[in-house]
Amino acid sequence: MELKNENFQEEIKTGLVLVDFFATWCGPCKMQSAVLEEIENEVKIVKVDVDQHESLAREYSVMSIPTLILFKDGAVVTKNVGFMPKQALLSLIEENKN
Repeated sequence: MELKNENFQEEIKTGLVLVDFFATWCGPCKMQSAVLEEIENEVKIVKVDVDQHESLAREYSVMSIPTLILFKDGAVVTKNVGFMPKQALLSLIEENKN
């Protein structure tokens, strides 16, 4: 699901949510997207195009992409800059489920 500025807070406020800050022209972002598709049954994943939503990128200090931010009940749990392999993502999700 791709988020918009207007519904971002609503989408991240409950449960575990992995937010993917990306750009359509970014090669590593495309690689990350493929991995995210493989784990979409494990966690709610939302995508934010930094070119279209610069204010959200600024608000969360996204300076490089891809940047993945894991939220739990609306609060930032962890932030990762750069490509993250599937197993590392699954471990991160499992650590924060409870």
